Amino acid sequence: MNLNRFPRVRLCHSPTPLEPLNRFSEHLGGPEIWIKRDDCTGLATGGNKTRKLEFLVGDAFEQGADTLVTQGAVQSNHARQTAAAACLHGLKCHILLERRVPNRDKSYEQTGNVMLDRLFGATIEYRETGLDMNGEAEESCRKLREQGSKPYFIPGGGSNPVGALGYVECALELCSQMNLNSLIFDRLIHATGSTGTQAGLVTGLESLQSKLPVLGISVRQPREKQIQDVYELVCKTVEKLDVPEIGIEAVDVEDGYVGEGYGIPTEGALEAITLLARLEGVLLDPVYSGKGMAGLIDLVRQGILRKGEKILFLHTGGSVAMYAYEKELG
Repeated sequence: MNLNRFPRVRLCHSPTPLEPLNRFSEHLGGPEIWIKRDDCTGLATGGNKTRKLEFLVGDAFEQGADTLVTQGAVQSNHARQTAAAACLHGLKCHILLERRVPNRDKSYEQTGNVMLDRLFGATIEYRETGLDMNGEAEESCRKLREQGSKPYFIPGGGSNPVGALGYVECALELCSQMNLNSLIFDRLIHATGSTGTQAGLVTGLESLQSKLPVLGISVRQPREKQIQDVYELVCKTVEKLDVPEIGIEAVDVEDGYVGEGYGIPTEGALEAITLLARLEGVLLDPVYSGKGMAGLIDLVRQGILRKGEKILFLHTGGSVAMYAYEKELG
């Protein structure tokens, strides 16, 4: 796969570290657990969206855009990284934020990622929950065009075939790291939401015939719906890359760790955040990586992930959002 044929800008500090979680593994008493630190991608405190934005911003320049337009939940990591990428490349940024998480106080819209969105100079509109947010963002693009701007629409999470190329690239990077360090992992686990990260990983790893299965821990949708959405993007990404077809059996999702809903911390996620902080000095977040790691911990405790195995957790970032969850984190 030659990704150099696609427009791209450089945003990411890569390769991101691949590290053993020795104290955490010993604490759980199960498999040997490693972490790929995509919280260390560098842009505006890092996170998985930086990889996607390399290709999305490259495509925006190819189309002559002067403004990036995107959407997400109020504490969107993607919005924060998009706003920072716009600053770095001299573009404007307009963000639509959905009030998706119920029963939050006013500070929820003033701290964490939202504070950084404003610091990066993004203009922000809010929407109540339940709307077609991509449709709302596309309507904002139409209005901006009427005003003489040249907007480039980025869907929520940067999850389209262009954005997914960032995690095809990550799959290539990971396989290179594994080869250089003589590492073989039995499974790759990460939090899955808007689908782009999992779709890119599956496309890349399957195309490379790596035999490394990917398990997404859903943070929002039921298993079958998430699998279908991820697979739909896998198929579009395969078509964009012109690589052999990939079967739906390559997409695996576990939905038992969503809790009461998106953005609502679970006891398991809060435990995961505390354990990683105190045993490894690693910061997770309550919305994505905390729930992803909660799933991993529970699978170890159930004996599904066993001693003798080597498990890799992909850290997608998001610790900035913790400032919006001070009450839950104590």
